[in-house]
Amino acid sequence: MHYAWIIAFTGTLVLLLTQGFARMSYTVILPSMKEGLVLTYTQVGLIGTANFVGYLCLAVIGGFLAVRFGTRRTIFISLLVMGVSLFLTGLSGSFTSAFVMRLITGMGNGGAVVPMMALTATWFAAGKRGLAAGILTMGTGLGLSIVGVALPHVIAKFGPAGWRYAWYLLGGVVFIFSFLCYALLRDNPAEKGTSMYGGEEEQKSRKTHTFFSAWGDVVKEREIWKLGVVYFMFGFSYIIYITFFVAHLTTEGGLTPQKAGQIFAVLGLLSIFGGAVWGWISDVLGRRIGSLLAYLFISLSFVIIASSKSTTGFYISSIIFGISLSSIPAIMAAAVGDSVGGRLAPAALGFITLIFGIGQSLGPAVAGWIKDVTGTFAGAFMLSALISLMGAGSSLLLRKKS
Repeated sequence: MHYAWIIAFTGTLVLLLTQGFARMSYTVILPSMKEGLVLTYTQVGLIGTANFVGYLCLAVIGGFLAVRFGTRRTIFISLLVMGVSLFLTGLSGSFTSAFVMRLITGMGNGGAVVPMMALTATWFAAGKRGLAAGILTMGTGLGLSIVGVALPHVIAKFGPAGWRYAWYLLGGVVFIFSFLCYALLRDNPAEKGTSMYGGEEEQKSRKTHTFFSAWGDVVKEREIWKLGVVYFMFGFSYIIYITFFVAHLTTEGGLTPQKAGQIFAVLGLLSIFGGAVWGWISDVLGRRIGSLLAYLFISLSFVIIASSKSTTGFYISSIIFGISLSSIPAIMAAAVGDSVGGRLAPAALGFITLIFGIGQSLGPAVAGWIKDVTGTFAGAFMLSALISLMGAGSSLLLRKKS
């Protein structure tokens, strides 16, 4: 078996730890954490925003650090930071301490996810790159399924302090498995005495890059700016759904935390293979059409959850969203590799993730404010649907498949 597949499935583990455990777990822990720390929904949204601001900062720097110092080392250090900060989140005694710990967790998240996603451009040729990026995103869905099923039981077992033990568990798991990731990852095929999987392709940049020279080469690419606009729409819209899904189902839908967690787990289960499917679709139809179709599916899921009050409607929305959750990240990771090549891909993905992160940072705070003002999440979900339709329109600006 070509070592590229070891890289891809190690990437699945990295995304399980970063996206599934470190980021998406917040939506499951949020209701009991809110009660334990006596928070408003605006504060809950700001804690979510802190995580995404941290992600935003290191997504850019982490991508360029990976170009300069190596992807493997950057990912490993980022995972260690995440493990420690997740554990310390369980010790939070106030809004401020929770805000700071989630900020640091977000920084570790950005420093690991962006270099990992971009590594597919080094190990896989363009015709296989979308599928490879999609395989990585399977970790997000698997992590969602695990936290959706396991964490409600952990929280229930330990009573009012259950949310703290959930953070302790997540931190310990991320810290331990970071060493396995380090053992398996490699920066490029030459380190294993092999070549890129799917055929060699001409490298768009062969020179040695400093932080500033890599930045300059990336920002002058017009296609990268278009990808950034498309990614912004996803960052703003999807995170509202993910952050407030369980809270909406338990407060407005009348479901128990366990039942809401089960529906959330279905979402995660379906998203396991969604990224690989959408990545393959983008390999066949092009990144432009793949992104357009994905956004239409995502928008539909938002409209359904905003307008439905039944368990059936919640399931339908979660199914559609789950199938599409990893679509845009997989397509964007492949698209930057197409645009700038494997060597600059971490920096380019870091740059568009900066734009994505701005949207992701704004989403929870805006949605929390809408909930506090209107008393319902329906307006926030409809706003997400509108932004997703704008993302679909922006996708038509992307480069056509050659």
